[in-house]
Amino acid sequence: MPKKQKTITEYRPYTMPAAFPVLILSGDRWHISDVKSDRLHFHNCLEIGICLAQSGYMEFEGIPVAFREGDISCVPRNLPHTTYSSPGELSLWTYIFLNPDELFHQMYPGSSTAFPDLSMANIPNFRFIYHKEDFPKIHFLATSAAEELEKKPDNYQITVRSLLLALCMEIQRCQVQARIPPPQSDQGDGKMAIAPALDYIHKNYMQDFTVKDLADICHLSETHFRRIFHSIMKMPPLEFINNTRIYHACTLLKTTEESILYISGQVGYNSVSTFNRCFAKSMGTSPRNWRKNILFEEGRSELGAVEQYPGWL
Repeated sequence: MPKKQKTITEYRPYTMPAAFPVLILSGDRWHISDVKSDRLHFHNCLEIGICLAQSGYMEFEGIPVAFREGDISCVPRNLPHTTYSSPGELSLWTYIFLNPDELFHQMYPGSSTAFPDLSMANIPNFRFIYHKEDFPKIHFLATSAAEELEKKPDNYQITVRSLLLALCMEIQRCQVQARIPPPQSDQGDGKMAIAPALDYIHKNYMQDFTVKDLADICHLSETHFRRIFHSIMKMPPLEFINNTRIYHACTLLKTTEESILYISGQVGYNSVSTFNRCFAKSMGTSPRNWRKNILFEEGRSELGAVEQYPGWL
């Protein structure tokens, strides 16, 4: 019996403006082929898709889910997936990527501990597709947010925050109401092996933990965990942790006036010298110079985003 071919999974991160962590991908470029890819991919953020034309399938580790024109898709971070159109068709999409915890933190009422987790991570039996006819509110909120992001009228960022907050709230409510039976897959339990570690890093990057701790979370030996992590993320676990910390440090450097010493501690470094060294390795300059340059660029460019700088991911 021939050995079953192993599915290749790729990590495709998106970096976004620190003060407004939202990215829209739209236009004729985002047609989806009817040829199914031989690999899956996943992101470091929440993906909202709007199918503008035709039909096809989204696949989650061997489980196909049909979509059609007018549907809204929602893919949580760290979830492997791929999309392909129906035979002979070329579906057209608009995508919105966002980091909910960063985008909505200014809207938290008082203590953020009472605010719901809108990342959509770790929700069992997740509903990925929302038909326009069955979920008109989700369709309205998603398309309205996309229109604001494309046209950028006055104060559009305030409107987009509100629309996306309402959209995430509505999607989360639908998860509770849907009661979808768990899909049947021949690829294990449908969860990527290192996903628990990625979620842990996302929530606890500022804490002190080891690679062995991450391996234990995934119920893997440390050696096996390191091998799988590198094959998927194209970097060792420690490098990914450092990149995550530096990304959040960039957010604090841009959006606050806190000292570099304070920020280094907030993102998990025990010494400012280690922070400076890791920051320069990722960003190509010191934290002080990066802050100075980003504030200067902010006056000339609306984005001023981390991805404009060499060496980032």
